Amino acid sequence: MNASKESRLAAAGSGWRKGGGPPSLPEVHKSMKVPLKGSFFRKMLAFAGPGYLVAVGYMDPGNWASDLAGGAMFNYSLLSVIMISNLMAILLQSLSARLGIATGRDLAQACRDHYSKPVSVGLWILCELAIAACDLAEIIGSAIALQLLFGLPLLAGVLITSVDVLLVLLLQNKGFRHIEILVISFIAVIIMCFGVELFLSKPEMGAVMAGFVPTADIVQNPEMLYIALAMLGATVMPHNLYLHSSIVQTRRYDESIAGKKSAIRFATADSTVALTIALFVNAAILILAASAFYSTGHTEVAEIQDAYQLLTPLLGTGAASVLFAVALLASGQNSTLTGTLAGQIVMEGFMNIRLKPWIRRLITRLIAIVPAVIVIGIYGEGSTGQLLIFSQVILSLQLSFAVFPLVKFTSDPVKMGPFIAPRWVRILAWIVAAVIAALNIYLLYGTFF
Repeated sequence: MNASKESRLAAAGSGWRKGGGPPSLPEVHKSMKVPLKGSFFRKMLAFAGPGYLVAVGYMDPGNWASDLAGGAMFNYSLLSVIMISNLMAILLQSLSARLGIATGRDLAQACRDHYSKPVSVGLWILCELAIAACDLAEIIGSAIALQLLFGLPLLAGVLITSVDVLLVLLLQNKGFRHIEILVISFIAVIIMCFGVELFLSKPEMGAVMAGFVPTADIVQNPEMLYIALAMLGATVMPHNLYLHSSIVQTRRYDESIAGKKSAIRFATADSTVALTIALFVNAAILILAASAFYSTGHTEVAEIQDAYQLLTPLLGTGAASVLFAVALLASGQNSTLTGTLAGQIVMEGFMNIRLKPWIRRLITRLIAIVPAVIVIGIYGEGSTGQLLIFSQVILSLQLSFAVFPLVKFTSDPVKMGPFIAPRWVRILAWIVAAVIAALNIYLLYGTFF
């Protein structure tokens, strides 16, 4: 029996056009055992990790640029956008984990097995563009951090970040838990840095709480809407949906119906806790910008470098600027790790192309480094803030092409069987997908007309 006939037979009755192929990230697939018996805490600990890798994308340097601009220009008003975006992210990432555990497919593989070849290729290209935009933010953010801490020219920092592939390869060879531990350690550094920053900036808590209440100005003010969409693109990232559906499969859980349902619950709890932490970090950046810059009349601060220079005189201590740069460097390096994995998952899942990880990483980095070098060379180092925000708007525009397939698959009783998302989750998910699409259409219309 040839491979294509086997694939058709495997897909028959399952709701998929094709049978599932080999897993993505085969070197770590089912590599971490989950205890069949034991306390809730032991099982929760076994599942903890993938959610934090996903959360990294919600606090990467692209978020910093849009959060800083939002806080400096509009005070605390856009905190509501961060909160709503984060709630959307929690919902969509839970569906991503559900898809991976229930079907044994990541989102890229599911698209390949459901759609025709031309559609799959189109979705793959769009996803690669999103990863390149995200990688662009990581590169620029890390380069800015190196410049602020060590005085390196921005172009030199951009080139240095291209060799961090070696770190990813080393950790992946040692086991997936090593990557998770390093990511969680970087997140802890970011949280500690911003905890101190918030203490030093002394924000007005009444105004902060009011900022979490949405207002009509967000949609009516074109400048505010542009920043809000950048925040949405920076928060709910398309490549994270592909990433999460794959890395939840690093756990070796019970494959029975009860075992998979339990795995879905624990994976959802893991990502919910991690994304709540990401909400704190994003909100902290905007609150810091609002309390330090908006309140003192520095409303034009959108460049990370400007924020670094102003924090010391405004907050009265050099530690404020140093902590800011350290957190930025940790954020950039964290995003590098997860970007590498997402790139590998997408290429393997959509196209079944399996390259050596260092080749895959080199291709992704070059796609992001070339535009960064060109823009910095032509427009100078002062262009990085707008480039960061623009990269997040690109991510926002790509988002619907990942969200609609995800919601469609997890709402299909034939594909999901007993693991189909609950009715109220499906309704919310379709509303979220529609809102994201409508906002992006509005952005495109406003940009061109």
